[in-house]
Amino acid sequence: MIAFLTGLRGRLVITFTVVAVAASALVAGIGFELAKGALIERTTRDAVDDLTKDLERIDFAVGDPRPGEVPPSSEDLSNLANALAGPDRHTLLEYQDQYYRDDDGVFSGGDVTGELRGQARSKLASQRRMIDGQLWLVLGTQVYRAGADDVPQPTGLLVFEFVSLSEEERTLANLREAFAQAGGITLLIALTVALVSARHVLLPVGRLSAAAQALGKGRLDTRLPVRGKDELAELTAHFNDAAAALELSVSELRALEAMSRRFVADVSHELRTPLTAMTAVADMLSEEAERLPEQPAKAVRLVLSEVGRLTELVEHLIEVSRFDAGTATLALESVDVADAICDSLELRGWSEDVRVQAPAGLVANLDPRRFDVIVANLVGNALKHGGQPVLITARSTPNGLEVKVRDHGDGIPPEALPHVFDRFFKVGTGRVRSQGSGLGLSIARANAQLHGGTISVRPQRPGTLFTVWLPHS
Repeated sequence: MIAFLTGLRGRLVITFTVVAVAASALVAGIGFELAKGALIERTTRDAVDDLTKDLERIDFAVGDPRPGEVPPSSEDLSNLANALAGPDRHTLLEYQDQYYRDDDGVFSGGDVTGELRGQARSKLASQRRMIDGQLWLVLGTQVYRAGADDVPQPTGLLVFEFVSLSEEERTLANLREAFAQAGGITLLIALTVALVSARHVLLPVGRLSAAAQALGKGRLDTRLPVRGKDELAELTAHFNDAAAALELSVSELRALEAMSRRFVADVSHELRTPLTAMTAVADMLSEEAERLPEQPAKAVRLVLSEVGRLTELVEHLIEVSRFDAGTATLALESVDVADAICDSLELRGWSEDVRVQAPAGLVANLDPRRFDVIVANLVGNALKHGGQPVLITARSTPNGLEVKVRDHGDGIPPEALPHVFDRFFKVGTGRVRSQGSGLGLSIARANAQLHGGTISVRPQRPGTLFTVWLPHS
C-alpha cells in the first residue's frame, strides 16, 4: 500500500481524485448555498405577502382611539392574533407593553429580539431564529391607520408572526443528501477515470522500464514501438536512439576487447618459442657463470633473472587470456588437500619456508592444477612481499573447503587492500621493478571463482591473511 501511495501511479490517482473531489465539493457547495438562498428568499417573500394581505383586512380601530372610538379590548386583540395565525404560523401582538397571542401560540415577548423589535417600528423586518430546537422565520411590523390626508399613522400595535421553516429544512436536508450522493458518484467516476488515465500514462513508462532492464541484462537490440506524437512517444524515440547508440558503442568495445585479447594471446604464444630458446641458453650460461669474471657473471645472472620474469609474465598472460576468452575449464577430481599443498611447495622449493597445518585425510573435489596455481600464487606473494613465518592452514567447513595463507610481514596498506586482486597492481612505487608480474593474485582469484569460490584478504597484526573458500562440488 505504501509503495502504491508513493509511486507515480498512486500520486497520479491521488492528485486526479483530489482535484475532482475539490471541484465537485466547490460546485456542490455553491449550488447548495444558491438553492438555500433562493428557498429562504421565496419563503420570506411569501410570508411577507401573506402578512401584508392579512393586515390589510384589519377593520377595527387600534392605537390611540379617535374621538368617538372605543379602544381595542384584550379580546379584540386576541381575536386579531387568531385571525392572523394559520397553519405553521403563529402570531404575537405587542400593544401598550402587553402581549397577545393566538390560541395555539407558544411564543412570548422573550422570543422577539430587541433588534427585530426596533426594526419593526419603522419597517417590515424579518429574522431567522432557532427556538426550542426548531428554525423559525420571525416577521415584525407596526400596524398603520389612515390619517389626515390619507397619510398612514402608526398605531403603536406591533405584529410578530412566527413562520415554521421545518419544511424548508427538510427540503435542504434532501438537497444535501442529493449533493452527497452526487459527490460519491463523482468520486467513483474520478477514481475510475484516474486509474484508467494513470494506466494509459504509465503503460509506456512500464514498457520503458522493462526495456531499460533488458538493456541492463545485455539485450542491446531491445527497441520499443513509437505510438502517437506526444511527449511519451518522443521519449520512446529518444530511448530507441540511445539504445542504438549504446549497442553500436558496446559492439565496437567488444570488438576492440576481442582484438586486444587475441593480440595478447597471440603475442604470448609467439613469445614462447624465443623464450624457450632463451631459457635453454640461459641454463647453459648459468652453468658457466661461476667460472666467468665478476662483471660477465653479474650480467649473466641479470639476464637469467629477467628471462625468468619474462617467462612468468608470458605464462600469466596466456592464463589471463584463457579466462578472458571464456575457454578456462575445470578438470575436477578427488584431491587430498594436504598432499596437494605439500606437493606445490616442494615443487617450488618452499617446503622449508612454509608451515602447513592440514588434517590428514582431508579430501576435496578440485582441479589439482588450478588449486596448485592458487596455492603457489598466494604463498609466493607471502614469501616475496610478506615476512616469515608463512603459515598455511586448511580445514573443512559445512559450506566447503577453507584454506588460509598468512604471513608476518609489514602488511598491506589499508588503501591498497581493495586493489590487491586487480591486474598489474603493485603496492608502492618501489615494487614496480620487483619480481613478479602483478597478475598472480588476479589469476588466483579467477581460479577460485572458476571453482565457484572466493578469495578475501584481511590485515593482521602483524602481516596479512588471505582466505580461500571453495564450495563442495
